[in-house]
Order: sequence, then structure tokens, then C-alpha cells
Amino acid sequence: MSLLTIYSEHQPQQGKRFTDITVIKEQLHDIGVQFERWLTHEELASDADQEAVLKVYAEDIDRLKEQYGFQSVDVIHVTPDHPDKATLRQKFLSEHVHDDFEVRFFIEGCGLFYLHVGDKVYVVLCEKGDLISVPANTPHWFDMGENPHFKTIRLFTTPYGWVANFTGNHIAGTFPTLDQTLAELA
Repeated sequence: MSLLTIYSEHQPQQGKRFTDITVIKEQLHDIGVQFERWLTHEELASDADQEAVLKVYAEDIDRLKEQYGFQSVDVIHVTPDHPDKATLRQKFLSEHVHDDFEVRFFIEGCGLFYLHVGDKVYVVLCEKGDLISVPANTPHWFDMGENPHFKTIRLFTTPYGWVANFTGNHIAGTFPTLDQTLAELA
């Protein structure tokens, strides 16, 4: 289930939740974030490589490339047995911005995006079928959990891919983690 929770930046234990996709899209659109649900007619094997993944989603990827001028596309797959999962998690958990806007499409699994806009934090639980686009220079962070399981397509308008400028703000440590959020929903 996709989920949006909107918090005051100073009240990370009190948020307003939305589960209706239309409402999530509207709330995120108001802060310049694109949120979509994609479908595919072909089921991918869990060990599908980058080439197979990009082939299945070629039509949607081509549409976004044309619309936004994306120059590079890749697939990132992180599982509980990934040797660098703790390092990757810590890197993504620090609030940062990008000169480029960040686009992710979840092929499998889930992750939690936190968007720090003004005096609010928009927390988006993305799962299989969700596409999220974080505008350039929007402070944000991402939690993949202690035992991550996700595969996403990443699209970039630059040829060099993911480059973060860390803000130094420690706000990320005050909000519920992916694991806490999932436990609460269970």
C-alpha cells in the first residue's frame, strides 16, 4: 500500500496519513513532486538483470526521457544479503539535495522517501508500481530499512547519475524509520 504522511518538521510523532492514490498525487503535486502508478503486462523474474528490466518498461522510460531529457537510466537492486546494505542505508539516510531532480520507479519491494519542504516533512512509502520524482534542490532522504528489499529504475538528466550535496541537517534521525512505519502498519 502506498502511503503519504505529512508531519510538521518539529512533530515527527504526529502526522496526517493518506492512502488514496489520487489524494497522494494531489498533495505531492502541490509541492512539485510527480507521483505515478505504472503497470506492466509482463512479470519479471526476481533475478532479472538491468537489460530485461529496462526492456519491460521501455515505453514509459522513453516517454519520460522525451519529456524531461533524461541522459542516463539504471537499475539498483538491494536485498537483505547485499554486502554494502548498511553503508548504502547510512548514505541515503542523511538529508541531501541534488542539482538534478531524482526519479525512482519501484519494480519490487519498498522504500520510504522523506521530503523536507518548508516547515513540513512529507513521508512517502513507495512500493511496487510507484514512481516518484523529487524536484532539484529539495532537501530529502531515503530509508531502505535494516533488511532492504527493493529494485528501482533510476533516471537522471546528467550522464554521471546520482550526486548528493549533504545539508548537514540531522532532522532525519527524528522521524520514524521504514521498519517502524511497516511495523505500525502491520
